[in-house]
Amino acid sequence: MEDFPLLLFKTFLLRPYVFMFLVSFLIIGRLLIGWQRTLVFLLAGWITAFLCEFSSTRVGVPFGFYYYTGSTVGQELYISNVPFMDSLSFTFLLFASYCLALMFLLPAVAAPARRRLELVLDPNVRTSWASLLLTATFLTFIDVVIDPVALRGDRWFLGQIYGYPAPGLYFGIPLMNFVGWAVVGLVALSIYFYLDRRLPPLAPADGPAMTTYLLLGCALYYGVLVFNLTITFWIGETLLGLVGVMIYLPITILLLLRLVNRMPTPMVSVSSPSSRTLPVHS
Repeated sequence: MEDFPLLLFKTFLLRPYVFMFLVSFLIIGRLLIGWQRTLVFLLAGWITAFLCEFSSTRVGVPFGFYYYTGSTVGQELYISNVPFMDSLSFTFLLFASYCLALMFLLPAVAAPARRRLELVLDPNVRTSWASLLLTATFLTFIDVVIDPVALRGDRWFLGQIYGYPAPGLYFGIPLMNFVGWAVVGLVALSIYFYLDRRLPPLAPADGPAMTTYLLLGCALYYGVLVFNLTITFWIGETLLGLVGVMIYLPITILLLLRLVNRMPTPMVSVSSPSSRTLPVHS
C-alpha cells in the first residue's frame, strides 16, 4: 500500500477545491464555536457520513444502492471502498447548512438605533429541534444541486467516481439518495448537539463579530452552491442549473430580508448579559 502522507498529498492535488472548503470550515468554526466544538463537529459529521456511505454501497441504506468506480484509486486516499474526501465533504456542508439555519432562527438584539443585524448565539436555539430540522433541510437542498452534477463528473474535472445500478428519477439520481442526506444531517447533528451540551458553555464575546462569523458560514454554503451551479451550466446542463437557481431564489430572498430585519424574529434585550452567550476562542 502506498505511503499515507504521499496518498494524502495526491488527494490534495486531485481535489484542491474540497480542501479549500474544508479549511474554510475549520477557520470559521474556530471563530464561531472554538476548536473543541469544531473538532467534535468534524468527527461527528465525518464518521456518520462514512458509515452511511459504507453501508449504502453494500446494503443500500440510507442513500439507496450506489457504487464507487474506483477510477481514482492510487490518485487519492480511500478508506475501504469510499474516497476519503467524499465523506469528509459532508462535514463542511453540514456546518455551512447549520450556519444558514442559525441565521434564520437565532434571536436578534432589540436595539432600534443599530442598523446592523446582531444575532445572539442562544444555546437553547443552537441545539434545538428547529435548528436540527432546518439544518438537515438545507443540507438536503444543496445535494439536490451537487449530486446530479457530480454524477456527470466524466464531463468535468471530478471524473466518473460513482454511479447507480439504475438511473434515478431526478436527473439520474434516485430519490432515496436525498433521504440519505437528510438522515446523515439529522444523525450527525444530533450527536454534535448531545456532545455540545456536555462541553463547557461558550463564553461571551462580541455580538456583531459573532454575526459576521455566521455570515462567513453562509458564504461557505453559497460558495459551494455557486461552484456547483457554475459547473452545471458549464457542462451544458441548463435545465438542471435553472432548477437549482429556482430552489435557492426564495431562500436567498428570505435571507436578505432577515439581514435587513424585515422578517418577524424573537428579540432579546441588549442589556441582558445572560441572553448573550457568545463564542469563546479556545
